[in-house]
Amino acid sequence: MRSPADLGIGSFSDDAPWTVVPDDMPWRRAVPTARAVVRRELPRLISPRQVPPLRRLAVVVLHLGRALIGWRLVEKRSGDRSRSRAGLSRRMRIAIEELGPTFIKLAQIISSGEGLFPNELVDEFKKCRDRVPPEPYDDVRRVVEEDLGAPLDVLFARFDPEPLAAASIAQVHTARLHTGEEVVVKVQRPTVAHLVHRDIEVMAWLAPFLVGRIPVTALANPPALVEVFAETITEELDFRVEAENMLDVARTFAALDQRGYVIPRPHPTMVTRRVLVMERLEGFAFDDVAGMHAAGLQTEAIIRTGMIGFMEGAMLHGIFHGDLHGGNLFVMRDGRTALLDFGITGRLSEPRRLAFLRLLLTASVNDIKGQLAALRDLGALPPDTDLDAVVVDLGLDRPPLDPTALTPDELISEIQDVVKALLGYGARMPKELMLFVKNMVFLDGAIARLAPDLDLFAEITQIAMYFTTRHGETIAKDIGVDPRSVELDLSGVKASFGVDPSVAESLTYRDLQARRELIRERFRKRGADLK
Repeated sequence: MRSPADLGIGSFSDDAPWTVVPDDMPWRRAVPTARAVVRRELPRLISPRQVPPLRRLAVVVLHLGRALIGWRLVEKRSGDRSRSRAGLSRRMRIAIEELGPTFIKLAQIISSGEGLFPNELVDEFKKCRDRVPPEPYDDVRRVVEEDLGAPLDVLFARFDPEPLAAASIAQVHTARLHTGEEVVVKVQRPTVAHLVHRDIEVMAWLAPFLVGRIPVTALANPPALVEVFAETITEELDFRVEAENMLDVARTFAALDQRGYVIPRPHPTMVTRRVLVMERLEGFAFDDVAGMHAAGLQTEAIIRTGMIGFMEGAMLHGIFHGDLHGGNLFVMRDGRTALLDFGITGRLSEPRRLAFLRLLLTASVNDIKGQLAALRDLGALPPDTDLDAVVVDLGLDRPPLDPTALTPDELISEIQDVVKALLGYGARMPKELMLFVKNMVFLDGAIARLAPDLDLFAEITQIAMYFTTRHGETIAKDIGVDPRSVELDLSGVKASFGVDPSVAESLTYRDLQARRELIRERFRKRGADLK
């Protein structure tokens, strides 16, 4: 059986429903204009206006204000810090669900940011992932027919009225073309574009008032968060851009000869601003470990491929899927991972890609100042930052502390000191870095489910060796440092895990989870002591 001709240009499935010929896809001609419109509109959306959309502002203030007042009257008065944060997170989640798709999308992004946001907020916002009711079938039908210009029964031999999944921006339906191909049809909610723009204007107006006012935003800069969110969500509102992202990521994997990932093919002609028809792929849910093992799949290998493929795209081509979570990927029966939903895609400019490459290389050799310089060049620190002062202020020139050996008060004090120092230097989280860290957090959790006994230090060493042998020449050409000439130093990695570099030779993910639980228990104890 001959392989599909388009495998030379993209990491697609071996059973092609149609052949991808980019130059023959008419919808691609609109993509540059669509991207330009987003870039042009963004500054206007995120600039706080003197007078925001008043009716929508009143609704938002009503729901969020009710949540805050209830929290102040009940949970905050208890004096229990843990209960207070959990109560506020729960009340904020309820308010967000009432406010609709834009706010639910923000909650969904935050929910996959473990380590970036408080645990209570992340855990509560995870409940928003499956709380979006679908649009009525008649509305879905109308959008499809308006955008594709024909009655539904002319376009499809079958169109399932029940959605396969419903998200904040769109929902997806299974269908069959008259030529027999099984497809997935992604349909945008009819009024979501208008609602998103209006809600971003409200968020931008409110964000400055939230700085330092509620605990769950203490580690984030609300105006910066709104800016990152606006950049992210406005790109999702044109499915022609998403389809182009699919082709770009597929092309990147093919150039890397990375076939561990599979991207569904967008349809050659049935793609519009609000409708995206694509190849249907099937497989195991990402948390179906028992099913994968029963099929003889090696989950450790799946994790390894996931890590390598994700990092390769970012480091060497400056592009990566920006929203990894369990609903956006699954494992095919041949062991490859299918990636879905490319509305959020990380794209690094060439200077930032090189900075990112330097960040990972300096991390592998435990070059602290080199890592800070790379973060500065990524936009996480101002250009004129005194890196030597940062090293001293953050205590990076001292032996690392073991968080499990600190008292609750000592641990909280250390975190507060670091956050205060970072904010003092004007630190921020650029969109691309936030998406990358968020994805790494997801992969971290995937290891917990798929390979809890994986030796993390051995795995990092193996991945580093892969990049050294496979991409050493490219990396040396890009940043002037040949990774083959430097020695891997895991002491920085061990320090980030709170492990004594001179003692630990191995650390399984199960061991790491136990250490994290001990730290969480210390925080819970601190909250109980404040009662």
